[in-house]
Amino acid sequence: MDGVLLLDKPQGLSSNDALQKARRLFNAAKAGHTGTLDPMATGLLPLCFGEATKFAGELLDADKSYAATVRLGVTTDSGDAEGRVLETRAVAASEAEVRTVLERFRGEIEQVPPMHSALKRSGRPLYEYARAGIEIERAARRVAIHRLELSNWRGESFDLEVSCSKGTYVRTLAVDIGAALGCGAHLTALRRTRIGALDIADAVTLGELESLDEAARDAFLRPADALVAALPRAVLDADGTRRVLHGQGVRWNGRPGERVRYYAPGGEFLGIGEMSADGWLNPKRLVAASGEQVQKTVASA
Repeated sequence: MDGVLLLDKPQGLSSNDALQKARRLFNAAKAGHTGTLDPMATGLLPLCFGEATKFAGELLDADKSYAATVRLGVTTDSGDAEGRVLETRAVAASEAEVRTVLERFRGEIEQVPPMHSALKRSGRPLYEYARAGIEIERAARRVAIHRLELSNWRGESFDLEVSCSKGTYVRTLAVDIGAALGCGAHLTALRRTRIGALDIADAVTLGELESLDEAARDAFLRPADALVAALPRAVLDADGTRRVLHGQGVRWNGRPGERVRYYAPGGEFLGIGEMSADGWLNPKRLVAASGEQVQKTVASA
C-alpha cells in the first residue's frame, strides 16, 4: 500500500491517533504524517503510506494556511482553550482597533515558542516541563505571516484567516494580538486549510472513509509525488533512468543545492535528486516499488 491520503482530522483526536485509524482502514504496514495538528485543531493532515513515507518530511518547510478563532479578554497557560485560565479582563477593543493591530503582525515577525509545544529541550518536549510547572527560557524565532485577515467580528471574539511560514504558532499569534490590545486573548478554534499546494477541499474525513468499501477508499489515495509537486520536474531518458536507479547522478541544468523530482520516460515517479556544484543531479531518495517496475522497462530499451 503506497500513497498519500489528505485527511480532514476531527477535533479531539491526536494526529497519531488519526494516523493509526487511517492505517488500519487501508491495511498499511508502514505509515506516517507530515506534521502534527494539536488535538483541539481540525483540518488538513496529509498521511503517507508505504513508499510515500520517504517523502513525509517534504512538507515540513511548506507554507500553511489556517482559519482561527480568537477570544479576547481571557488568557490561558497554554494559549488555547485547553489550558488553565490565568486572567480575565474587560474587553474595550473595537473592530477597527483589532484591524489596526493586525497590521503589526504581517510580514516577518518574532515569536517565542509556547511552553505547551513539542519542541525539545534536553531530549524532552517542552509540554512535559509545562505540565510539571517548569518554565524554560525560549529564544524568539523569526517567522513570516504572509496573510492575516479578520474575517468575522463578534465583539469579544473574532475569526482570522492566516497564511504563514513553517514554525509559526497561531496560538502564540493570538496571545500576542491580545497583549497588543491590552486585554489578553487565547485561541479557541483552529482549522488547517492548506499546506503548500494541498488543500482541505480535497480532504476526506475518517467517517467518510469508514462508510466506503476498499476500492472506494483506495480512490482517495494520491501518488507519492503529490508531496513534492512544488519541486522542478526532470524527465530522464532510458540511460539516465538506469543511472539513477543504480544510485548514480545525471547531468542536469540547475542551481547547486536545488532539489528536483525524477521521472522515467514513461512518466513513473522515481524519487528526488539534488544538484551538486559541478552540474550533477544526484539521487537523494528513491521510490523502491517504482524502481523495480521501471528497471524491467528500461532493461530492454
